[in-house]
Amino acid sequence: MIILREIYIIISMIVVLSGDISSHDKEMVCIYLRDRGFSIREQNFGEDAIIGASGKGVVDIRELGLLPGVERVAATSKPYELASRETKSEDTIVTVGPVKIGGSRISVIAGPCAVESKEQIMETAARVRESGAVMLRGGAYKPRTSPYAFQGLGMQGLEYMKAAGEANNMPIVTEVVSPELAVQMRDLTDMFQIGARNMQNFELLKKVGSLGKPVLLKRGPSATMEEWLLSAEYLLASGTHDVVLCERGIRTFETYTRNTLDISAIPVVKGLSHLPVLVDPSHAVGIRAKVSPAALAAIAAGADGLTVEVHPRPDDALSDGPQSLYPEQFEKLMRDIEALAPVVGKELLRIPRPSGAGKGGALPRAAGSGSSAPEAGGDLPVAYCGESGAYAEQALNRVFGEDAPRLQTDSFKGIFDAVLGGSASAGVVPVENSLTGSVHENYDLFLRYPDIALVGELKLRIVHCLIAHERADIDSIRIVRSHPQGFAQCREFLDKHPEWALEPCTTTATAVASIAREGAIRVAAIAAEAAAKAHGLKVLREGIETNPLNYTRFAIISRRGGDTAPVPPGLGSGPPNKASLVFSVPDEPGSLFACLKIMSERGINLSKLESRPIQGKPWEYLFYADVSIPLTGELFDGVMDELKGSTVDFYHLGSYRAML
Repeated sequence: MIILREIYIIISMIVVLSGDISSHDKEMVCIYLRDRGFSIREQNFGEDAIIGASGKGVVDIRELGLLPGVERVAATSKPYELASRETKSEDTIVTVGPVKIGGSRISVIAGPCAVESKEQIMETAARVRESGAVMLRGGAYKPRTSPYAFQGLGMQGLEYMKAAGEANNMPIVTEVVSPELAVQMRDLTDMFQIGARNMQNFELLKKVGSLGKPVLLKRGPSATMEEWLLSAEYLLASGTHDVVLCERGIRTFETYTRNTLDISAIPVVKGLSHLPVLVDPSHAVGIRAKVSPAALAAIAAGADGLTVEVHPRPDDALSDGPQSLYPEQFEKLMRDIEALAPVVGKELLRIPRPSGAGKGGALPRAAGSGSSAPEAGGDLPVAYCGESGAYAEQALNRVFGEDAPRLQTDSFKGIFDAVLGGSASAGVVPVENSLTGSVHENYDLFLRYPDIALVGELKLRIVHCLIAHERADIDSIRIVRSHPQGFAQCREFLDKHPEWALEPCTTTATAVASIAREGAIRVAAIAAEAAAKAHGLKVLREGIETNPLNYTRFAIISRRGGDTAPVPPGLGSGPPNKASLVFSVPDEPGSLFACLKIMSERGINLSKLESRPIQGKPWEYLFYADVSIPLTGELFDGVMDELKGSTVDFYHLGSYRAML
C-alpha cells in the first residue's frame, strides 16, 4: 500500500516557537524553511517568539510542526500574515496608558485638528475629557494640500499637547510625517498617527514600527482594504505589536461630502484582521452637522471607537473648522453613543480621574455614597457564577476589562462568600431581566450579607443561541440544557420543538460546558455565542429569544467599607446616580403611601417598586425600591433619614453609578 504525504504550497505562514527553544533548534527551523524556498524573518509578536516565512515554497506542515522547539504553525493565504485573523483568531486589544482600544469597549479620541496655542489645547482637552473622551488628539505637524495653509506649531505644539494630556489624565495621539521627526517625537507622544497621505510611506512605516509605540494607521483616500492591511503589516513586521486601524473615508465621485465614509470596511476588515478599527467621521464627511450621524453609524457597524475633531470655537479654527464639533455637540454625541453601545453589545469606555484630580479639583461625591466602590487595591479577581462565556463574564468584561483577573464560582452565594471572605475584590451578579423579572435569590442574598454593598450596575443585552457539538444538527437534538430563565426567554422557539426534553442548569454557560465535556451529539444548550466559542462548539440558531428587547441588569458588589474593591473603569467617573433600598412598613393604612410621599415631595424618582414575602413571617412583606439620586447629596441624605423613621426595617443596599 502506498501512503501519500500531504504537501502544501504556502504563500506565507507563521511558525510560533516554544519559550524554551534552544538557539540550535531555532537555527535548524530557519534552515528547514530556507532550504524549501522561503524567505524568513524573526521577531516577537505579543508574548510569542515567531519566525515569519513567505514565498512560494513547498513544505509539509505536519513535519514542520514536529521540529524541536516549534509550538504551532499557522499558514495563511493572505500577504499580511501578522495582521491576518488566520494567524490570530482572537481580537487584539491595544493598550495606550490607561486606555484599552478594542474588545467590548468603545474608545473615543477627541481634540482639535491642530494645536494652535497652549490655551486652545488646554481648554479643548478639559472640555472633551469632561464629556468622556479617553484620549486627546491634535496635530503638531500638519501635512496640508496647500503650502500656504497652517502647518502646525511643531515641537512646541507637541509640548503643549503633552501638558494638556497630563493635566487631564489623557494619553495623546498625534501625526508623524517623517522618519526623522518620529525619533524626536517618541518621548512626547503616547501613540503615533500615520495620516492618510502617508499610509504607503514605507520608510516612515518601518521607522515608526521599529520604535515599538502604539500606532493609529489611517486608510489612504484611494487605498484598497488589502493595501491598508499591508501597511499595517509593515508596522507589525518592523517591531510594534500595537496597531489600530482608522477608516476616514475614501475618494469617490461624490463631491457633497469631503470623502465617502466606507461603512462596509468596518465589518469586512474586522473579519480579515484581528486589529481594532476606529472611524474618523470628521474627515469622512467634512460637514459638522453630518459628523454625529456618521459616528453613530460607525458604532452600529461594529467600530471599536472614534476619533473626532472638537474645537471650542470652530469658526476661528486655523484648520478644518467646518468639520469640527462644538464641545456641546460632542457632549450630545457621547450621550448618544452611551445609549447605542448596549444595542451592539458594547459599553462606552470611561476612565476615572485620579483621586484628587479633575476639573477644578476633586470630583464631586454625592452624599449617601459611602457604599460606592473605593479605589483599586491589589490584584484580587472579580467573581462571577458560571463557566467561560457566561453572560456574567461578558458583563465583567464590560465593567472591568477583558484582562481583569476573574474567579469562577458554582453558585451566586459563592460570589457573595468570595467577596466577603476577601478572595475576590468584587462580584458580578444578575438581579433582574427585562422579560422574566427579578432574580429573587440574589435580592435575598443582599439581606443575608449586610456587609456586601451594591456599588455598580450594568444592563447587558441578552442574545440567546442554540449551541451544540460540531457534528450535531438541529434534527439530531433531543435534549436542551440552560438556566430556567433561558428557557423562559426562549419559550416561543422551544414551543416549536415539543419533542425536546429540557434540563435546567445553574447557568447558561454551564450548560454549554457540560456538552463540551461529554461530547454529546444529541444535546444542545441555550446560551451566548461567546460560550460556544469558549468551549469549541457551534451555533445552530442565533437570536432565538422570544423578544429581542431582552436585557439583564447585573449588579456589581463589593465589601462595604473595605479597601480592596477597584473602581470599575466601565462605570464612569461621576458621582452615584442611583440607589437600591429595601424596607418594610407598619401594618396600618397609608404606611406605604407615606414612604412614597416622602420621596415624591422631594423629587426622588422611583424607578422600581416590588414586594417580596418576608421569610418566616406569613403575610408580611419587604419592598424593594430603586431610586434616582439627585445632584444635591444633602437632599438624598435627608430623604434616607426620613424613610428610616417611617419604616420598620430599612436597608440601604448601596448607592452606585448605573450605566445604560
